[in-house]
Amino acid sequence: MQAREKLSLSQKELSGVLYERGIDSHGFGRILSKGDAALFGGLATQGMKDRLAVPSNRPLADFLPTITIKAKDFANEITNTQVKQHDLHGETSITKEHVKNNRDVRKLLTDRDIVPEKLPAAEDVKKLARRLESEEKKLPGQKRSAWAARRNSP
Repeated sequence: MQAREKLSLSQKELSGVLYERGIDSHGFGRILSKGDAALFGGLATQGMKDRLAVPSNRPLADFLPTITIKAKDFANEITNTQVKQHDLHGETSITKEHVKNNRDVRKLLTDRDIVPEKLPAAEDVKKLARRLESEEKKLPGQKRSAWAARRNSP
């Protein structure tokens, strides 16, 4: 759950940086999907959602194993840094950078016999959070986890 939250933060940061450079939400979605295709051996976001039977109204990342979430987060962070360092603008140049970063992260994984698109789906992060929250309620005198506290805050 912590990896998933970190990925959300890196995507929000990347979105903000790209917005400042002329990329709207549709362009951001296209960039992320092309990055996913580079990470997942040609399968873009929808292809992976189909492969893992992710409901259409849910994010792919909610069903990815931790290693894949961290891979996506790492590629986002590299893209973020490179966009700033090289002052990249426009969808074409930023897409090229993001695809390269995802391809490089994929190579790192596949060199270690980890093939992202062949990994099984993980437990739905929302179900996991609900289960953990329920288990925490059963423990007397325990503080709620940070995840449960954030989930229940306005």
